[in-house]
Amino acid sequence: MSDDYDVTDERDEAEELDEDQLAEIEAQISESNARIAAAQAEVVVTNHVMGLFQLGAIHLGSTPPDLRSASLAIDAMGLLVEGLGERLGDETDTMRDALANIRMAFVTLSPNG
Repeated sequence: MSDDYDVTDERDEAEELDEDQLAEIEAQISESNARIAAAQAEVVVTNHVMGLFQLGAIHLGSTPPDLRSASLAIDAMGLLVEGLGERLGDETDTMRDALANIRMAFVTLSPNG
């Protein structure tokens, strides 16, 4: 019977650990959400645009270049930059320049380019 008790104790400890970990994760998510809410939307969106730029650049820089994946990232970036235009705020011109540059790199690496 003491063996059953030990197994139960171990399960209880594991459940407590899981609950503690879950509480910590929830606290981290809440903190992250608060930071995002405090940031200007233009900054967060611009960061995502640059993430798409980096994704496109990574695929263009692979050997051989993954043009299909690069195209998807570049097109998504274009939708944001061109679709939002001046709503991107102070970084609008920088985002337009970055889009033009990555598009040029794509054309340069394309077999039909």
